[in-house]
Amino acid sequence: MAIVDNAIYVDGVRTENPRTLSETFERMRERRGMSWIGLYRPSPDEIRAVADEFGLHELVVEDALSGHQRSKIERYGDVLFMVLRPARYLDDLEEVEFGEVHVLVGPDFVVTIRHAEAPDLARVRRRLEGDPALLAHGPEAVLYAILDEVVDEYAPVLAGLENDIDEIESQLFEEDVDATQRIYDLGREVIDFQRATQPLVGMLEALLRGSDKYRVSEELQRYLRDVLDHTLRVSDKATTFRTVLDNALTVESTIVARRQNEEMRRMTELSIRQNDEVKKISGWAAILFAPTLVGTIYGMNFDHMPELHWVLGYPMAIALMVAMGLGLYAAFKNKGWL
Repeated sequence: MAIVDNAIYVDGVRTENPRTLSETFERMRERRGMSWIGLYRPSPDEIRAVADEFGLHELVVEDALSGHQRSKIERYGDVLFMVLRPARYLDDLEEVEFGEVHVLVGPDFVVTIRHAEAPDLARVRRRLEGDPALLAHGPEAVLYAILDEVVDEYAPVLAGLENDIDEIESQLFEEDVDATQRIYDLGREVIDFQRATQPLVGMLEALLRGSDKYRVSEELQRYLRDVLDHTLRVSDKATTFRTVLDNALTVESTIVARRQNEEMRRMTELSIRQNDEVKKISGWAAILFAPTLVGTIYGMNFDHMPELHWVLGYPMAIALMVAMGLGLYAAFKNKGWL
């Protein structure tokens, strides 16, 4: 059922509870008062029925049907159209979940169209119905209360983001912890949060600038200025978060680069030590190979080898082995292999 709640108010008091849109329109024609129609993911036919009854601009109908709008405020004659992006923080996923609510404010009606669970407009309605003096200010009072609810719901989101940023700052200098992906993901959440909240500042300032022209009471203007103050603090906080995460990403990149350099240096030192060992092994192998070569030649047992019958043949072979070994040792030692 698209109609979540539907009522007619006179002087801030709920007087009628129509069950259908057509009944609401009929009651409004019969008596003075303000209607507040709450819709949740309405069908195109229901949106067009509201548009036909209140004479809404076709662009408003198009936006209300399509959804997935950015935060914005537009005025079509005496009808104000506002898109708000409420949010809530999912701590287990470290994600910000965004909702969307469209608010249509006319001289004697308010239509709210929710495309997600947030914000809790039932709570807003209960609050206003508990304060008839505020609700008696008309459709602008409903708009203020919705804005106030959306901005108040940003506070837990900021708390969740701040907690995760504190955890990241603690992890930055821990060994064997790579926080790069977490910093990047959280940075994207903060950017999306900024896109939802920052336009609210200009939207509220525009509302306040037009307060006199559209005869918004001084009391409601004070309430709107309070919401604007809260919104500015939310926006400033989000900007600070983004700066902190940008700096954290820079620090993390520096730390990762330093660790990689240290690892490369360690591997280089290990490679140098291995090369030194290989040189020593190769040098001694060459030194031992020299006498082996001489011994191999004289161990071939050929009959016609002059040195076999020479009295100095054996001393010469031994001297040759020693000389070659010493020569190679001196050469390798000079080059630093041994």
